[in-house]
Amino acid sequence: MEISQIININQNSYKILKELGHGKGGYSYLVEDENKNKYVLKQIHHESCSYYQFGNKIESEVRDYNRLNEIGINLPKMIYVDYQREIIIKDFIDGPTIDKLVIEDKMEESYFFQIRKMCEILYKNNLNIDYFPTNFVVDENKVLFYIDYECNDYMDEWNFENWGIKYWSRTDEFKENFKL
Repeated sequence: MEISQIININQNSYKILKELGHGKGGYSYLVEDENKNKYVLKQIHHESCSYYQFGNKIESEVRDYNRLNEIGINLPKMIYVDYQREIIIKDFIDGPTIDKLVIEDKMEESYFFQIRKMCEILYKNNLNIDYFPTNFVVDENKVLFYIDYECNDYMDEWNFENWGIKYWSRTDEFKENFKL
């Protein structure tokens, strides 16, 4: 998608402002509607991923959103799904991602407290999420949001304590991944 491109979804027009990121499942863009309200448009892609197997990506996104939303994980609200074009419109949570806070040495203990509270809920429901720091945003009220919708059945190997925490501070794994 091109910056400044207008895309029509569900009788609404959205202008693409910038690309926010590219993950295993899709590209995310910051968009605004005709009233200047900001949202995230996620366009599913079908690029291969050597370390992750997908089924139907758009159905997985919706299913995972519903699972996480039902158990009370802080998520951006899913506004609309265009199944044919494989596009999701969701609320935009304005704020820095955890990786930016680590790089800028602005991590706070409250963010670790919040992720551990999320983990309590997730583990009780036999789930893991993708704990990579680009998947978390802290809003202006210092509330942590999981902005991805991916979740999987719980496995110790992929929980926060064994995998995710490696990317929530300036560890060797973090430095290598973010080229520091």
